[in-house]
Amino acid sequence: MKAMQLTRPSFDGFRITQLDDPMPQRGEALIRMKAASLNFIDVAVATGAYPGPAFPLIPVADGAGEVVAVGPEVDTVAPGDRVAIHPKALWAAGRGSARNARAMRGVNLPGSLREYAIAAVDSLVRLPSFLSWEQAASLPITATTAWNALVTADIRPGSTVAVLGTGGASVFAIQLAKARGAKVIVTSSSDEKLARAKRLGADHLVNYRATPEWDREILAITDGAGVDLVLETAGGETFARSLNAVRHGGTVFTIGFLSGGKAEVDLMAIIVKSIRVQGNNTGSAQDLADAVAAIAACGIQPVVDKVYGLSGVREAYQTLAAGRSHFGKLAITLDFEA
Repeated sequence: MKAMQLTRPSFDGFRITQLDDPMPQRGEALIRMKAASLNFIDVAVATGAYPGPAFPLIPVADGAGEVVAVGPEVDTVAPGDRVAIHPKALWAAGRGSARNARAMRGVNLPGSLREYAIAAVDSLVRLPSFLSWEQAASLPITATTAWNALVTADIRPGSTVAVLGTGGASVFAIQLAKARGAKVIVTSSSDEKLARAKRLGADHLVNYRATPEWDREILAITDGAGVDLVLETAGGETFARSLNAVRHGGTVFTIGFLSGGKAEVDLMAIIVKSIRVQGNNTGSAQDLADAVAAIAACGIQPVVDKVYGLSGVREAYQTLAAGRSHFGKLAITLDFEA
C-alpha cells in the first residue's frame, strides 16, 4: 500500500512511500482510508514541539474510511461499514489513564495518511450516511472534545456557554451546545467569522479586538452572573479572563495553548467562585460514539472550511499553523490513486 510519511519534524519532510499491505488479526478490521483532518497536535508533531514521536512516521491522528475486511471474532462491524477511527487506540471507554491516553495515532502509532489502516474494532465508530468522508474525518478529536466539555459542565436547556475562537473544537461546541438547548457566546477577532458563527446558531458575538475586555462583555450579556462553561482554547493570555467570565460553580474547560502554555492563576478566583478547571486529552471511543450519536440525531453538518489533496498536505499544515484564516476544520482527501 501507499502511505505518506513524515521523515523529520519539518513541513518539508513529507514523502509518499510504499509499505506492506496490512492484514487484520483477531478483533481487528482493515479500513480503506478515505479522508483525514488536521488538529494542532499534528502541527506540533510536524514542528518537533510534541514529545515522543520517532521519525519517519505516518502522520495525522484523525481519519475515516470504509471497512473492507475483518479478522476472526469480529461481529460489530462488517465490510462496507463507514467508520471513524478513534485516535486513542487503547482507550475504548471509561476514565482516562496514563496507559490508554499515551498511545495515539499519528504520534507514536501510525496515523491516517495511508491507503489502508488496521484498527481494533472497539476503536471504530460507525458513521451516519449524510456525512461526507471529509466531514467524518473531522470528528474524532474535536467532536469528542467539544462533547466532553458540554457533558463535564452538565450543559442543558437554558445553560450558557462561551466559546473562544472558531477552530474545529469551538465550532463543534457551538453546534452541539445549541443541540442541547444552550445559549452560546462566541469570541473572535474576525467579524466575518463571527457572522458565520451566528449562522450556526450563536446567540451573542464578541469581537475581542474591538472589545479587549471581552470577559466583562460576557458578564454584561449574562447580567453579571457569568457563563456555565468557558471552552478555553487559547491558553496563557486568556485564562484569567476565562476565570472572570465563568459563573460561580461553573467550568473552565481548557484544551488549547495557542497563546502560550503558562498562565498566572488567581487561586482566590477559583476558590471563592468554586470554579471547576478541567483539562482534557480528547476522550474515549465511547465518548466519540456519543458525540456522533448526537450529530446523527440532530442532523448536524460538521464545518469543513477547506479540503486538500495529498499534494496539498504541506499547505494544509501551514494554514493550520498560521491559525488565522480557517473556520472549523481542514481536511485531506486521501487521493493516493490520483
